[in-house]
Amino acid sequence: MRTPYVRALSTALLTLFLAMPGCRDREVTSYKAPKDPVPQPAVPQPAAATVELPAGHPPIGGGGSPGTNPNAGMEGAAQPAVTAGMALTWKAPAHWKAKPAGAVRKGSYAVLGSAGTEADMAVTAFPGDTGGLVANVNRWRAQVGLEPQSAAQIEASIQHVDLSSLHSDVVELAGKSGDAPVRLLGAIVPHQGQTWFFKMTGPDALVAAEKPAFMAFLQTIAPR
Repeated sequence: MRTPYVRALSTALLTLFLAMPGCRDREVTSYKAPKDPVPQPAVPQPAAATVELPAGHPPIGGGGSPGTNPNAGMEGAAQPAVTAGMALTWKAPAHWKAKPAGAVRKGSYAVLGSAGTEADMAVTAFPGDTGGLVANVNRWRAQVGLEPQSAAQIEASIQHVDLSSLHSDVVELAGKSGDAPVRLLGAIVPHQGQTWFFKMTGPDALVAAEKPAFMAFLQTIAPR
């Protein structure tokens, strides 16, 4: 049997042993690790729609064929181009020098005179009546420095000329460009919803001398 002294000593030693730092249970530190993101399935993107264009149609969004201009109009305003199948043909006098037609002009000629003078001959066409006879003649009058006229005055001044199956209104205007005398010969020819303009402008004497050639030229105009 243990004596009271021995029991007391054992108890004291046990208490001292348990009080030592190395013998206590370590505190357990817990933490939460972030979860890996769950991968999302890829959403398929719809394929771009393919538009079938008619043969000869310019690309959508611009970039048409070089040299094409589907929109050109009077005095630089954007207008639809003359529709294929509604065109006219003509035969220019041999002494008129052909120039590049361009986007607005359907025909273009230089008419040369003496002493280096030159007149310009232009053929243009636009949809509709482009404002009517009075508006068009007054526009030409303004180009040679003349005041506008009334419908009655214009009707009295124009010459009606039949061109085979077509009809034309012919105008001759003498005016000035600055201090220089100028002359304009013009013919307005309606044809299947289009209005065609045949106009020669230049030095007064040269254009006046070219009037017989201009009138003969009008007689060559015919539907294509």
